[in-house]
Amino acid sequence: MNSLPLLPESGMDSIVAYRGTQPVTRAEFLHDVLALAARIPDTGHILNLCKDRYWFAVTLFAGICRGMLSVLPNSIAPEVVTGLGSELPDLVCLGDQPSSPLRLPYLQVSGSPAAISGAAPAVPRIPFEQRIMQVYTSGSTGKSHGHAKTFGRICQCAAAEAKRIWATTGQPCAVLGTVPFQHMYGLESTIFLPLLGGGQLSSRLPFFPADVFAALAELPAPRLLFTTPFHLQKLVDADIEFPQLAALVSATAPLSMELANQVEARLGAPVLEIYGSTETGQIATRQPTRHTEWETFEGIVLKQEQGATIVSGGHLESAQALNDVLELSSPSQFRLLGRNSDMVNVAGKRSSLAFLNQIIASLPGVHDGIFCIPECAQEREVSRLAAFVVAPGLSPNDIRSALRQQLDPVFLPRPIVFLDVLPRDGNGKITAATLTELIATHLA
Repeated sequence: MNSLPLLPESGMDSIVAYRGTQPVTRAEFLHDVLALAARIPDTGHILNLCKDRYWFAVTLFAGICRGMLSVLPNSIAPEVVTGLGSELPDLVCLGDQPSSPLRLPYLQVSGSPAAISGAAPAVPRIPFEQRIMQVYTSGSTGKSHGHAKTFGRICQCAAAEAKRIWATTGQPCAVLGTVPFQHMYGLESTIFLPLLGGGQLSSRLPFFPADVFAALAELPAPRLLFTTPFHLQKLVDADIEFPQLAALVSATAPLSMELANQVEARLGAPVLEIYGSTETGQIATRQPTRHTEWETFEGIVLKQEQGATIVSGGHLESAQALNDVLELSSPSQFRLLGRNSDMVNVAGKRSSLAFLNQIIASLPGVHDGIFCIPECAQEREVSRLAAFVVAPGLSPNDIRSALRQQLDPVFLPRPIVFLDVLPRDGNGKITAATLTELIATHLA
């Protein structure tokens, strides 16, 4: 059977991670992985609850070594985990806290590295087609769905991402992320890219700009930051001189050209965007200040059939229909027009909710904002739109006047609901369930 090494070839003394300022060698990481793998009870499924990115990675790779499937739901709310427990009766939880609030078997991951003695451990080989994790969609467009990923395909994707990202940074980097590492963007970019693509993983998960500064300061140059448009805006607004970055990478939501230019001017580093999904993994990038079009990873091919865009090749196991509306200029280049589920029709005029959200959030005085459809609409034909905004000091007329300069009047929101904060998740998204609750509370 075709197999691959658990980690790519390099010296056992090479640095693969940083726990704070403490470097971790390849040998030390392997010792931690194999020591934990020996402690996991016999089971087929594990739920990784680690809050520290380093121990999350150790737990994930220990499960891979044991042939276990890591189940990574979009939420660890009790009702979600209860459902998983009913579906997977052998599910065991692993975490870096002393105990778990969940009513499932629990094993605490060690909080300190395993003691190293004797020769360096042998690197396990993993079957290419071994299923290593079940990742669930974010729920931003409806019900969350699980997708199984194999080790070989994950390795291929990490290699493709590394080739594209390192071409921009000039060399492999120490990688920091503000995004959760339980979902595909954070998994691929802050765990698999450094560990399988030649970089170094950071254990930190900062949120506020001051925390991002402190986490970056712990890392050696060159540094690479994976984040979202929501976090990028906070970094631009912060009165902080950040350590030098080789690049910043954004995903999970469209990045406006204005914000991309502000980030490059403010932080002195190029901004890249990554395009992908839970179903496909990452498949394309662009540098928005230089190119409006996206370019797929090597081997990834696009074609359009009956109004849908089909992606195949590269690390994909089979052809996959995309949920977005793309305009192809070649099999490897495209413009992103919006999500199929985002397209709305108001008085015969079409637009994308993602585009509208980008406009309202960029208005002067608006700290955050999102459009919504206040009533269920058949085939996305709606009579009116509404909006939730965080904009202290502004009135509804102020916002509508500013929007009128950029949008057709049919898309002006009525009503506009002012909130103290929008309930975004760690990826900067508002789930469909959360938006439905906001509509029920404020617009019923």
